[in-house]
Amino acid sequence: MSSGDGAVGGIPGRSPGQSGPYPLHGNASVHGVVQQESADPAADVIGYRGPTACAAAGITYRQLDYWARTGLVEPSVRPAYGSGTQRLYSFRDVVVLKIVKRFLDTGVALQNIRTAVQHLRARGDRDLERMTLMSDGATVYECSSPDEVVDLLQGGQGVFGIAVGVVWRDVEAALSQLHGERVDTGETLIGHNPADELARRRRDRAV
Repeated sequence: MSSGDGAVGGIPGRSPGQSGPYPLHGNASVHGVVQQESADPAADVIGYRGPTACAAAGITYRQLDYWARTGLVEPSVRPAYGSGTQRLYSFRDVVVLKIVKRFLDTGVALQNIRTAVQHLRARGDRDLERMTLMSDGATVYECSSPDEVVDLLQGGQGVFGIAVGVVWRDVEAALSQLHGERVDTGETLIGHNPADELARRRRDRAV
């Protein structure tokens, strides 16, 4: 069953005791991307302008602009309002941009990519860091353990995989060499490492 089959129910989740890779389904339309509201206000303190997001994700500005206008990957920190406004992307947005680029490069159908983007938007940071997305070109599957990846490969479904944690670290390394921007003050942060901000947020939540 294709992940773009229009199944009702939005973003899937694991029920208690459920294990194994499962296909992602959704009814994502052109503007159907689910934007997760951050439970942590600090998550939106740092933003990255379009050129910075492009450099870290390895995409062109034309791709970035098209994906924002069609609702595939929209900037969650600050969208563009008119001609004089700069879009600001969050760290997670840039991770998603890089994943979308990898899926497109391997020929995964755009509708299935939209469904995967919905799914990524709804998951927490810790879920993303240990998640692997697999695809056979027709369906996108989530795997959360090496055993699930092996099961999928043995079943013949998965021919391409993206370890989200690896992409996460790649984006961290790239952004640490680029400029970020504080949303509250407009201050430019040179060589800001998003890992530092994420670590601080986790410490704050643990207190």
